[in-house]
Amino acid sequence: MLARAEKLLADLGETFWLVPMLVVLCSLSGAFALVHIDRSNVSRANLQGWLYDGGATGARTLLGTVAGATIGVAGTVFSITIAALSLAAGQMGPRLLRNFVRDRGNQATLGMLLGTFCYTLVVLRSIRTEPEGGFVPHLSLSVGILLALACVAMLVYFVGHVAGRINVETVVELVSEDLGGAMRQLTVKDPQPKPPPGEYWIGSLPLKDSRRGYLQHLDEEGLATWAAKHRVTIRLLIGPGDYVFPGATVALVNPPVDGAEAAIRNATALGATSSIASDLRFAVRQLVEVAVRALSPGINDPHTALSVLDRLGAALCDLVPLHLPSGVSIRGSQPVLVVPHVQYDQLLGTMFHMIRQSAGAQPAVSIRMIEVMTQVASCERDPARLSALSSHADLVLADAHRLIAARSDREDVEGRHQLFTLMVRAGPMGRFTEEILPLPGLDTPKANAESAPFRSGR
Repeated sequence: MLARAEKLLADLGETFWLVPMLVVLCSLSGAFALVHIDRSNVSRANLQGWLYDGGATGARTLLGTVAGATIGVAGTVFSITIAALSLAAGQMGPRLLRNFVRDRGNQATLGMLLGTFCYTLVVLRSIRTEPEGGFVPHLSLSVGILLALACVAMLVYFVGHVAGRINVETVVELVSEDLGGAMRQLTVKDPQPKPPPGEYWIGSLPLKDSRRGYLQHLDEEGLATWAAKHRVTIRLLIGPGDYVFPGATVALVNPPVDGAEAAIRNATALGATSSIASDLRFAVRQLVEVAVRALSPGINDPHTALSVLDRLGAALCDLVPLHLPSGVSIRGSQPVLVVPHVQYDQLLGTMFHMIRQSAGAQPAVSIRMIEVMTQVASCERDPARLSALSSHADLVLADAHRLIAARSDREDVEGRHQLFTLMVRAGPMGRFTEEILPLPGLDTPKANAESAPFRSGR
């Protein structure tokens, strides 16, 4: 149940209507409260000279003007938002629409306009001319004027805000911030225990799930506690962000025990899409989608792809002192739950495979990709991670030999790959110490590696 509650809260945070609805409710409550204060004449006695001092006819005209203007501007704001969403979907991908929908600036602007409209309607209905009883809510009218001025300021803010948000560099930076937040949330500082060997699961009971959708939230703590209570070990075959196919095997239980299928169902929440709150690859895919669309023939914007590669490299550098969770939960000295979480080589594959495949014969992207890997290798000294980086650098070099026709461009890529190899073998000081003592296994003379960065401006 905790996983479903977390999913509900996450869905509410992603909705567009929540903030405008809260602002409208607050404005309605404030309107009724201020009208009640006006009826008590307290405001009139204490704030004489600061309040609206016109008659009932002028008050109705004023509030009618404010109400008509705010609802008209609200429609304009909504139209601008839809146009911005359409532009973003075509230029950067439909999955990035969530960044515009959950933008608090857009929500606050629409909420302010709608809230002012509702406020003026409530105050307007309370005004009475002399034949009707003679009541003018002076305090409420004065607050309505202030809200109208605030709406003007919000409109100016909104225009500049939307103009900045549809800039591709701004979008890339916002998505990279989401990736950084997900990385801080979904990584750990201490080394993680290893899962049991494969033979441990011989004789386990396979469990199936009739549901379908992406695993958005998983209550690992609750499921591990259940497994420890029943003295079993559960191995999930699906991890956060994976798609659950109806009828497919989703878990193994050793030894078999009744109630395990219900416990897994209660600890998991599925959805139509993946979630950045539980899947580190989701934020990575958003950045990669921007780069892949930028490299498409219809857009042909390699500079955006280079910007994305820089952000991906920065994320890998942030990951250097951190550990990706192994998904093994220990109770006492026994493993009780094993969940497949994304590992470093899988993360690299999500980052680089599609960009490398889409880059094709564009040497600028291949060069920057290897340069980014070189910078990551300068601060990453874990052998397993360096080996994974080397595999991707070799793939980039192989694609360059196969797809890039110009010899000088291929040599540029080769030069960057040589510098990467030197960085992996000897660290940041390798390119300087190699002038005195060449490293074994480096076939190309150092002059080629040293001069490669200066032969091309890419």
